[in-house]
Amino acid sequence: MIASQEVLDALKSIGLNLYERKIYVALLAKGVATAGEVSEIAKVPRSRSYDVLESLADKGFVVPQPSKPIRYIALAPKDALERAKDNMERNHKETIDRMDKTKKSPIVTELEQIYKDGFKTVQPFDIAGTLKGRFSMNQQLKVLFKQSKKNINIITTEDGLNELYSKHYNVLKKASKAGVKLKILAPNASGKPAEAFSGIAELKAIQKPFGRVVTVDGEYFAVALTDDKKIHQSQDVLFWSGSDHVATSVMEPFFSHIWEQCKK
Repeated sequence: MIASQEVLDALKSIGLNLYERKIYVALLAKGVATAGEVSEIAKVPRSRSYDVLESLADKGFVVPQPSKPIRYIALAPKDALERAKDNMERNHKETIDRMDKTKKSPIVTELEQIYKDGFKTVQPFDIAGTLKGRFSMNQQLKVLFKQSKKNINIITTEDGLNELYSKHYNVLKKASKAGVKLKILAPNASGKPAEAFSGIAELKAIQKPFGRVVTVDGEYFAVALTDDKKIHQSQDVLFWSGSDHVATSVMEPFFSHIWEQCKK
């Protein structure tokens, strides 16, 4: 039985590459097989089948038998998914633990110095990028907020204010306690998000939307290039830059002009 495209797409979504998908499905159909046998069924190069089967074993989808030649057994799909999930959770935890240890080690100090030395020769127009998808956008904003030392100015939408509260409130609160001045402009600045932000930032309501704009310390700025009410969050786009010239000469005066026109 050949698996449907829907099944293959589902296996792709949980991290199996093309050869892994083909060989796992072929092994399910065969039950038990050698690398050579399963490669023929799956139409996968024999030279690749050994690596692919080893990868599937590591992920928890197949089990090798101690025989000559080695034969492989496909685990039942439900059992395989549960086993793969456990493996991923364990690997994820181990990776997080290693990251936490690295953050506290001298390695980070050395990497930070390399980063600072490298940026001394970088031109402002090189420190820029376009990000697609709300998840990536929020990751970049979090980085900018965390490194702020002086001020953060934010223009956002009603939905943007809600997301700012759910994704960044704790980071902004910490920045505020460290002495960073926060100013936020948003339409309908009321409700729980507005109430929470009013305790850590100057908050004003704008009468008409101006999109989503962020400036940080007069060094960085970020501008949403899409309308968050008209597109799916996966299609949202953000442009950010480390051009202090544009940040101080264009974006901050733009923010200040709107800020002065609005009421608290």
